[in-house]
Amino acid sequence: MQRSNKRVYLFEVDFFRIVFILGVLANHTTTLITHKMASNSIPYEILMATHISLHFTRMGFMFVTGLVLFMNNYFKPISVFKFWKKRYLGVLVPYLSWTAILTATEGHLSLSEFLTQWIHLSVYADDYYMYYILVTMQLYLIFPLIVWMFKRFDSYHNIIILISAIIQLFMLFFIKYQLPNIDTNGWPYLLKNYGFNVFVYQFYFIMGGYAAIHYQEFVAFIRKWHAWLGRASLICACGTVLLYFYNVNILHLTLNKAEEVHQPFIFIYDIVIIGYIIWLGLRYADLRKDRLPKFATTFVGIGAKISFGIYLSQTLPLALMFVLLSMLPFDNNWFLLIILPFVYVLTALMGYTLSYFFYKVPPFGFLIGRPQTLRKLAK
Repeated sequence: MQRSNKRVYLFEVDFFRIVFILGVLANHTTTLITHKMASNSIPYEILMATHISLHFTRMGFMFVTGLVLFMNNYFKPISVFKFWKKRYLGVLVPYLSWTAILTATEGHLSLSEFLTQWIHLSVYADDYYMYYILVTMQLYLIFPLIVWMFKRFDSYHNIIILISAIIQLFMLFFIKYQLPNIDTNGWPYLLKNYGFNVFVYQFYFIMGGYAAIHYQEFVAFIRKWHAWLGRASLICACGTVLLYFYNVNILHLTLNKAEEVHQPFIFIYDIVIIGYIIWLGLRYADLRKDRLPKFATTFVGIGAKISFGIYLSQTLPLALMFVLLSMLPFDNNWFLLIILPFVYVLTALMGYTLSYFFYKVPPFGFLIGRPQTLRKLAK
């Protein structure tokens, strides 16, 4: 059934997409709140200690990217240049548009200053959470090679995923315990800024491909072990708090390094919690027909379509929320901690509404990779 030419719509994938993008927004909203707090306060310490547990959403997004790419391209002949043309056009137009929009928000710039900053942001993706787009474009470049690898070693997929996991783990040990002691000033950009390098996320893309190819077996495994995945996720989430204090008080890492996603323990946490969220998605697919309200399934279905747009446009609702928080008549750290859930909900609703507007109103669909003209032609 996996290799059939018939396309089966997987509603659980919609669930994965909306959960991971909303998780990304939760991560970034928490960061926004910490920027408004005094760094020596207890609420700040609480958020910093628990914040790292939200970082799995980045890796979940990478997993879903690999999953969907393989589902759409693995079981049919792939034309490399047609694939590159379609994918790069689909991502470059919204990417370059948003880098231009975000550059324009920086203030009164001359044309020369604007072009300089726009080109810099477009090339390096070093602000406004644009790194994911840079990573995705690198993935598109090597994706045909990954497909070839899976097809060439068709009987060794378990070995491929095992080797990928071992490489990922060794790489994370190196990044955490060795790289800080090395002078990287003369290194190429994508080696020095390893968080922008597709290779640092290779396991999640490979895991997504493995799941797509062996989807029925993968789903059966998740259903069988979901209870253990749930327990392990809870234990590891609590473990991230201990990891934070270990990083700060024993290893004496900077806050940025202590909170970094590229750590061996976070790798284990990512695997189990992504697995548990997959099970939740499967339960959503099981229940959506007759046991979930229509508004919930509509919210998830639309959210999946505009998830890329929510990611691209997230800076606008985050910036607006920062301005609104700056207008508060007082600046109390405990108050900021208490209102964090409300700030998050407002930020998520703004991001969702904005992207939905782009999705429905011509000609703004190009800003989220879904131009209305092409959708009309497809119909």
